[in-house]
Amino acid sequence: MDLPVMPPVQPMLAKAVTGIPDPAKHGGLSFEPKWDGFRCIVFRDGDEVELTSRNTKPLTRYFPELVAAIKEQLPERIVLDGEVFVAVGQRLEFEVLQERIHPAKSRVDMLAEKTPAGFVAFDLLALGDTSYVDRPLAERRAAMEEALAHLDGPCFLTRTTTDPAEAELWFEEFEGAGLDGVIAKPLDAPYVQNGRTMMKVKHERTADVVVAGYREHKTSTPEAPLLGSLLLGLYADGELQHIGVSASFTAARRAELIEELQPLVCPIEEHPWGRWQEFLTANPDRIPGTQSRWSAGKDLGFTPLRPERVLEVKYDHMEGRRFRHTAQFKRWRPDRDPESCGYDQLEEPVSYDLARILSGGDHHE
Repeated sequence: MDLPVMPPVQPMLAKAVTGIPDPAKHGGLSFEPKWDGFRCIVFRDGDEVELTSRNTKPLTRYFPELVAAIKEQLPERIVLDGEVFVAVGQRLEFEVLQERIHPAKSRVDMLAEKTPAGFVAFDLLALGDTSYVDRPLAERRAAMEEALAHLDGPCFLTRTTTDPAEAELWFEEFEGAGLDGVIAKPLDAPYVQNGRTMMKVKHERTADVVVAGYREHKTSTPEAPLLGSLLLGLYADGELQHIGVSASFTAARRAELIEELQPLVCPIEEHPWGRWQEFLTANPDRIPGTQSRWSAGKDLGFTPLRPERVLEVKYDHMEGRRFRHTAQFKRWRPDRDPESCGYDQLEEPVSYDLARILSGGDHHE
């Protein structure tokens, strides 16, 4: 492989902002959907194709169907920044995508056929013998549109707009297809490896959840115990379901919280999740304390708490019946009854047709 831009490449990153930014304050902006998948740099030089992850690790062997599609659909010599995704029906499904990272070739091949991945390109680093990394985004986008105009899947070119009103509409509507928000990129900016020159606008919501347990921090000791994360639950059909975790506390707050919660510690046999001790492998609900290939070697044990305290958290969006990312501790809610904290409080995004987003059409259901 001999390209103007060679691996390893660290992708350009984004900083979080609140609300759709004003293009006039940034010298012009290009907006695009924020795809919920694996960040991926594609290198193609004739019959040689390499896929690398956000942290520059190889992804090529996990997506043989994409390697074939890249050879069929993309120019002979090109380097692209984009996202690998898996869609089930008309939604992106991140958990199904995660299943593709498997050591066994036979399973990778089976999943490549059963849940084939797609690739959506959103930046151009090189084309032919020319590097584009030092050129402004407007020029990179124009060259990419000309080179990839014919794509119709499984490789796609992402939609963009310079209209903040349209970006606001995308932010509200596209979540129903499993997208993660909106990205804004300065039109005059070069491609800066590992630089946070982009801006991301993500959904942020709140929910009242039940604190059902905690895990200790990796630096915790018997002499100086520290809380690592809170295990959160919501009630469904009378049973407390595990919905995610809240973490990211200061050292002082970790010490305060673990002391504050000690009166609620109870034997696992008296806890709603006590029956889950019998699980030996991870299950679809990712019950706390169970193992999977993602957590091999980690101590996933937790300290059960009587489910008597309610906490308000901030979260961005759901993945199935769980928070997709770590929820942010907001405040205690002593006024809430734990049994009243159910899934019915969670906002459901309007269904949206993923194929219309990929093809550039507009249609929601």
